[in-house]
Amino acid sequence: MSGVQLRVVAAEEAEQRLDRWFRRHFPQVTQGQIEKMCRKGDIRVDGGRVKANTRIGPGQEVRVPPLPDAGAKAPAQVRSRISDADAEMIRSTVIYRDDHLIAINKPPGLPSQGGSKQTRHVDGLAEALKFGLSDKPRLVHRLDKDTSGILLLARHQAAASSLTAAFRARHTRKIYWAAVAGVPTPRMGTIKFGLVKAPGHGKKGEGEKMLCLHPDEVDGTPDAKHATTDYAVLSALATRAAWVALVPVTGRTHQLRAHMAELGHPVVGDGKYGGSGQENLGDGWGAQLGGEMSRKLHLHARFLTITHPFTQARLALTAPLPEHMVRTWDALEWRAADVPDDPFLEDT
Repeated sequence: MSGVQLRVVAAEEAEQRLDRWFRRHFPQVTQGQIEKMCRKGDIRVDGGRVKANTRIGPGQEVRVPPLPDAGAKAPAQVRSRISDADAEMIRSTVIYRDDHLIAINKPPGLPSQGGSKQTRHVDGLAEALKFGLSDKPRLVHRLDKDTSGILLLARHQAAASSLTAAFRARHTRKIYWAAVAGVPTPRMGTIKFGLVKAPGHGKKGEGEKMLCLHPDEVDGTPDAKHATTDYAVLSALATRAAWVALVPVTGRTHQLRAHMAELGHPVVGDGKYGGSGQENLGDGWGAQLGGEMSRKLHLHARFLTITHPFTQARLALTAPLPEHMVRTWDALEWRAADVPDDPFLEDT
């Protein structure tokens, strides 16, 4: 067992989550232990209490409490081997790979990272994506559990630092495809509602969601953040549903889902923000289309462009739609070949 340590975050380690930094320095400690130590105040940054997902910066001082020795036996769940089926599944999602980064087409329903009730997730399954390297690739951004599409992983620390910085500086362009209830008017626009987190109703905050605020109210509301989304209608089914492209100019939790619901056009299948029905009660559509349409979330990270951190080439990635969205697109006769990758660049 070690004593209390004070460690300074190096410049090349900046702009990453505290829990990821901690696991790289102390691999014998589990995610659950890190979260517990943060809740108790045993782990601190610059003397202050922090959460496991707090981002740390260069020069900050991390208080590390007494920990098991590095040679300590890991818990059974950490030692457990990824099943052959899961290894094959996660490898089948790879849509791009080089010596520095990997891009996968994340399936809907698979979390990006683990939590108190999540034991099967991309971060854990990344052990099967080493492809000859000694370390597993690292997540540099996340997608919601039920959102599918492009997810980038860095194959080494230098790539992780560069890619994380690119996302935080908004030097990437991400375009999502969604099916929404009703048809937004006008057919192209920008949403600027601020967002603030509302607490959930469960014992541990389950069910928390983001509430939209008028932009003028954001600065005066504790913990609220400005948020901006560009949208464009690509096709419509009369007035019943629309295929939209969405660009998250900012990257807030549930931003696209909350913004579209606030317009009265929730993403199809979004029970959290759009309800479980089909009725239009005068203030917007419900989030279901009915009939044979899937009730799963219809939100997909379709297209991503980024400057490669080492070759400096512009990398453009496209992820095929998941099965349930393919069925909806086929039923509505929406065709990917009929729309541009980036409709916001088209002349209007």
